[in-house]
Amino acid sequence: MRVVLICHGATAATRTAAFPADEPLTEAALRDAAAGPDLGRVDRALRGPMLRCAQTAAALGLAADPDERLRDNDYGRWRGRTLDEVATAEPDAVTRWLTDPGSAPHGGESVVELVERVGRWLDERPADVGHTVAVTAPAVVKAALVHALAAGPASFWRIDVGPLARAVLRGGPGRWTLRWIVDGSA
Repeated sequence: MRVVLICHGATAATRTAAFPADEPLTEAALRDAAAGPDLGRVDRALRGPMLRCAQTAAALGLAADPDERLRDNDYGRWRGRTLDEVATAEPDAVTRWLTDPGSAPHGGESVVELVERVGRWLDERPADVGHTVAVTAPAVVKAALVHALAAGPASFWRIDVGPLARAVLRGGPGRWTLRWIVDGSA
């Protein structure tokens, strides 16, 4: 089984280091996605329910079904604010969030909860669907990689996933292998 995870294209939030809401892609991101790679054989196309994932999938030529389990991390009351704004207003909360993967000072979902949710989604991939492509948020791609590599949740912060980056995983539940990852700007 092969799972290709594709990060959605750039949005105003990704350009300003803001916690995302449900913003659309930038015009440049739409063009970049439309000029995106040949994805080869796709037996099943899925996407996060966010507008930016729907737009990216469409620009890539994918008729992708929305999957709620591929939704972005819930950033709670930080949604729509920049990291700098939140760090200025709530420095202790940001420090806790960045150092304790089990914390969710914003009132949303912790990194641990995100990794567990995405790990369940990954391990529940049907074995009879050979090649799945999923367009989703950077946090979801990172969570899938943490799960696939059996890394601890703290390693989530050691992974950088930019717009249109792709990660290819092979295997199945409990035996995922990272085949390759390609930066979206490449």
